[in-house]
Amino acid sequence: MTKESGRRAPLDDKKWSRRSVLYLGAAAPLLAAGCAHEASPQAAWAPPGERAFEVTEHVWVTMPDGVRLSARLWLPADAHTAPAPVVFEYIPYRKRDSYRMIDAIWGATLASRGIAYARIDVRGSGDSEGVLVDEYSEQEIADGVSCIDWLASQPWCSGNVGMRGISWGGINTLLVAARKPPALKAIMPMCCTDNSYTDDAHYIGGALGHTNFQWGAMFKGVMAGPPDPENVGANWQEMWRERLAATPNILTEWLSHQRFDEYWRRRTLNPAHIDVPTYLVSGWQDTYVKPVLHLLDSLDCPRKCLVGPWGHTYPWAAQPHGLDWAQEEVRWWSHWLKGADTGIMNEPMLRAFMQYASPSQALPEATPGRWVAERNWRSSSAPMAVYLTDAGLSAHASPPARATHAGGAVVGLTKPEWLDRPPVEQSPDDARSLCFDSAPLDDDIEILGAPVLAVRVSANVRVAQLAARITEVTPEGQSWLVSYGLLNLTRRDSYTDPAPLEPGRFYDVRLNLFPTAQRFKRGSRIRVALSDGLWPLAWPSPEVADLTFELGAHSRLLLPVRPIEREPTVLGIGENISQGTDGERPTTTLAPVSPGRYLIDNNSPPYERTITDTGVQLSRGSWERSEIVEGEPTQCRWTQRVESTWRRGEWQCALEASYELSSTPSMFSLVETLTASSGGLEIFRRTHTAQIPRDLL
Repeated sequence: MTKESGRRAPLDDKKWSRRSVLYLGAAAPLLAAGCAHEASPQAAWAPPGERAFEVTEHVWVTMPDGVRLSARLWLPADAHTAPAPVVFEYIPYRKRDSYRMIDAIWGATLASRGIAYARIDVRGSGDSEGVLVDEYSEQEIADGVSCIDWLASQPWCSGNVGMRGISWGGINTLLVAARKPPALKAIMPMCCTDNSYTDDAHYIGGALGHTNFQWGAMFKGVMAGPPDPENVGANWQEMWRERLAATPNILTEWLSHQRFDEYWRRRTLNPAHIDVPTYLVSGWQDTYVKPVLHLLDSLDCPRKCLVGPWGHTYPWAAQPHGLDWAQEEVRWWSHWLKGADTGIMNEPMLRAFMQYASPSQALPEATPGRWVAERNWRSSSAPMAVYLTDAGLSAHASPPARATHAGGAVVGLTKPEWLDRPPVEQSPDDARSLCFDSAPLDDDIEILGAPVLAVRVSANVRVAQLAARITEVTPEGQSWLVSYGLLNLTRRDSYTDPAPLEPGRFYDVRLNLFPTAQRFKRGSRIRVALSDGLWPLAWPSPEVADLTFELGAHSRLLLPVRPIEREPTVLGIGENISQGTDGERPTTTLAPVSPGRYLIDNNSPPYERTITDTGVQLSRGSWERSEIVEGEPTQCRWTQRVESTWRRGEWQCALEASYELSSTPSMFSLVETLTASSGGLEIFRRTHTAQIPRDLL
């Protein structure tokens, strides 16, 4: 093993030397703001004093089958004589280079406060041996349990282990915890899901998500990336070739499972299997907030949750709403791994940011709002029903009437992505949708939770989608997205056993929209906008669908209204420590490139950065195109190419992954490629073409 040393600025890479040495203070700035927060309810508890710690760059962790996983460790200096608990993070995102800076931040933060930190590359990724062939495989989860056993048995460890992670790391944290490894005492999963079919980057309400392919193209760079010879030695080429050969045609695999079948069920969590204390974290602009709040509702263990005004990111990294999260993590792990009385479990179960405007509306300023707290989830919110009537949204059901949305128009350009790219002002999509508006509000109304749309609807075709958007329409006439939902109507009763629609028959459908916390302001109107899909968020149905709604008692929106309290909530975490904003208001292509033809290019030219202490130069670029012709859903086409490179001296590696998707009414056509080069010479190439039947999709 090798050990690294030196000092670093809290958020920067540092220059490491190749000798063992101890250092102090790297995490102090991350903790300072939280300790000084005078109104904090945990003011009686203070984090332990700083101490020296050591970093081990690379150590092998041997699995029961002999495959070795690569770990990087941060240990309090006195752990060899006074064993410490350890927090474990387990992801495939290359601890040696691409995730190195983030790992260093949290390793230093925790180890300087007496809690060891371990970062381990998932089997077949980074510098770990073996191959990685899918997300959250049985092998990955079993390895996670073995890693916890290994960590708990080390002489420097007290035997208590915690597990944390965001996105992939949050998902496998839940799945590993469900195996109940004895040494695992608490977890902190962030921006994660418990169901990879209904609430992950694959199928959205049973419709085929664009993000399934965007993520899949990038995922190939994770599965097929080269190990670093400075850690794994001279056999790095053999390891890389093994990975390349094993990398599956993953997009074909995912597209071959269009129902919630056994393939997806094996990676679905049963919340009853989680019995360790759980701290859930997400943001209102993060798509994973929906399953995170579902978990908060369904777990039966000590639990907490925080939801902030950010997207798919860490609380401390959010701009401009970052929190002094180090204080909160040290409290959590000290409470559950060290037995310290931090008081953290005496505080509200849920703390959430109540937004006074859409984040896109507020940019370039921070989203206005305040923090609110709930002792128990849903303790304050109560459903308020508003009905879809021929006069708009009303507190009272109207006599029976019908309204039809004529399909064929492209709706969804103002909400183009499932993750990351924020929505823009919604009026262009509203003009192509069937809209129901309330009267101007007499008073402010605040909601906290998931709105539900219950409608009676029929279609003129066997396969159709229902999309619903809730917006706040300002007195000036601008429409800003509050929440949305999408459902493939053939999955109206079951994601496992879909059934075609009978044209002309009415069905009672319940659509759970994404949860949010938002204030509708006095003078604004609430709008429900309905359409037959959202593009390019999801692949369109095979035929143009006209949707007819029966208005009145059978079609209503349930809003989770929360009373506005008189006294503000004290969050108890240092607030808004990040500087700057997310930039100017987002834009997207709204006009056709020719009559009826829409084209969206979403390109990210290669961005290169150097990892100073390892000398590795990284770059990744992506070129993506979405096309559709209005009224002709089978003219939809998605393509993308992703390039990744790793360079240091004579070690020069490159990957390129791409796909192209098109369809007929009955069949998908998918082409996916993977190529690799070493030292400028191509060493691997594979192109795979698949024809995959559409399964009521």
